[in-house]
Amino acid sequence: MAHFYLSEELVSATIGERVTVGGAEARHAVTVSRIALGESISIGNGTGLVISGTVVAAEHTEFIVQVETLVETPPHSPAIWLVQALAKGDRDEQAVQQATELGVDGVIPWSAQRSIVKWEGAKVRKGHDRWSAIVREASKQSVRSWVPEVGDLASLSVLVALAKVTRMLLLEPTAELALGALEPDDRDVVLVVGPEGGIAPSELTRLEAAGATPLRLGDTILRTSTAGPAAVAVLNARLGRW
Repeated sequence: MAHFYLSEELVSATIGERVTVGGAEARHAVTVSRIALGESISIGNGTGLVISGTVVAAEHTEFIVQVETLVETPPHSPAIWLVQALAKGDRDEQAVQQATELGVDGVIPWSAQRSIVKWEGAKVRKGHDRWSAIVREASKQSVRSWVPEVGDLASLSVLVALAKVTRMLLLEPTAELALGALEPDDRDVVLVVGPEGGIAPSELTRLEAAGATPLRLGDTILRTSTAGPAAVAVLNARLGRW
């Protein structure tokens, strides 16, 4: 696989220009990946721009690429957001990583009623930073031009408000309608996945009253680490991304 790096400082570029990448990304590229002069690599800025070219200089603190091609990719419309309930045993992190690789546009951590794990105090910032690092690394691994946004920790009230202005889909094993039968439209999709014990009845009631739609994936019950990514894959097909 071609080397792919991220440089959020990259705002624009032109063919023939020399682009310099420094900081931790450059140190990793030079000392760990050991990129060499004459090697072809790609650099993205995480917001749609990807350049490719030849390495013309590589030192411990930076490397320089001469741009040969560039591609600017617009964001997906409609977008797919994953609301992932906090879960134990890093299962929420697994879901975020896999959903990123599958093309989700944003993730929102949710402190659900049945979440065993809680983000409180300093853990809120620590958790957000951890999820941000996960989506960044997963974006690099999957060579994504857009790095998903990580939203703030959400409460049920926040999700209720979101359900009123988006197409919110609740993954619920007992729902009558199947996700695979969803008819696409132009609204952004917000996919809600509960923790190990699922979305609580009181949460389902409030979210449905706000306009959310319960849907099932199939006849089996998936773990919280698997359900979101599986649903993102289905939505990719239904929305014509795949």
